[in-house]
Amino acid sequence: MRLSTTARYGLRAMSDLCAHSHDAPVSVSDIASRQNIPVNYLEQLFGKLRRGGVVDSVRGAQGGYMLSRPAGEITIAQILDALGEPVIFGSCQTEKGCENAPTCPTFTLWRKVKSSVDEILETTTLEDITDEKISLLESLNVDPEREEVRERARKLKEE
Repeated sequence: MRLSTTARYGLRAMSDLCAHSHDAPVSVSDIASRQNIPVNYLEQLFGKLRRGGVVDSVRGAQGGYMLSRPAGEITIAQILDALGEPVIFGSCQTEKGCENAPTCPTFTLWRKVKSSVDEILETTTLEDITDEKISLLESLNVDPEREEVRERARKLKEE
C-alpha cells in the first residue's frame, strides 16, 4: 500500500491546522510555508476538506480555515474520506473487484489487512497524531526508523 500525495499532504496540513488554529482561522499560505506544500495544491485539498465537513472556511482579511469540530472528534478515516482517498489493498478491494477473488489465495489476507488498517484509521483522531507530533518535538527524541527514512530520502534526492 502506498499513500497518495493527496493523503500525505492532507494529513500533514490537518495536523498543522490543529496545532496552530487556537480558535482563530489559519491561512493556507501559512500552512503551506510550514509544511513545504505548494499553496495551489493545498487550496484544492482544503476545498475537498471543507466540502467533506472536516474544516470550515472564514472569509476576509483575517480569514482562513478552522476545524469544523474538536480534533478529538475528527478521525483519520474521515479526513481521508473527505480527501477522496480510500485505502485499498489490491484490485480485489475495489468496487470492480477481481474475477480471481473466489480462488485467490491472498484475498482473505488483504481483506484482513484492510480491516485492521480501517480500524486504526477509524479510531485514531487528528488530536492523537497532533499530540504525538508535539510530544516528539518537546522530547527531541529521534526515532531511528524516522531517521532512516529521512536518510533514504536525502540519498534519493542526491541521485
